[in-house]
Amino acid sequence: MKSLLLVIDVQKAFINKHTKNIVAKIEKIVNSKKYDEVIYTQFINKENSKYINKLHYYGCLNDDQELVINPQNNLVIKKNVYTAFNDELKNYIKKNKINQIYLCGIDTECCILKTAFDLFENDYEFYILKDYCACMHGKRRNDNALTILKRNVGIDTII
Repeated sequence: MKSLLLVIDVQKAFINKHTKNIVAKIEKIVNSKKYDEVIYTQFINKENSKYINKLHYYGCLNDDQELVINPQNNLVIKKNVYTAFNDELKNYIKKNKINQIYLCGIDTECCILKTAFDLFENDYEFYILKDYCACMHGKRRNDNALTILKRNVGIDTII
């Protein structure tokens, strides 16, 4: 079995009192070398995007889009949507014969949830590392997202 750790959107814009403690935990798991491959995602917002026009979200436009963990020599997938499940990731998984995908990062209720739904609907074996996920809006929102994920992608998927 070949595993992939997918580190989702651990960026300056998403670090606050609810998420700051997750950074060191994710760095530790990345450095553990437990996973065969590691990929980081980076959300890039754009002027006149739907995030600005509909949600009034102005983050990730400039310096605050930077990753707060050094990706070293690992792939960084830039995205301007919630999901990390795009053609670049699909091709990487296929090319590198990845069998298991492990999700961690920020925000559980948004980008992690959407990525998990997409992986589920496309028959990938994946797991959400609940102790390595956080929400900018706090523990309650994070726990609610995990409850939704348990119901919709399987209780055994949350580890």
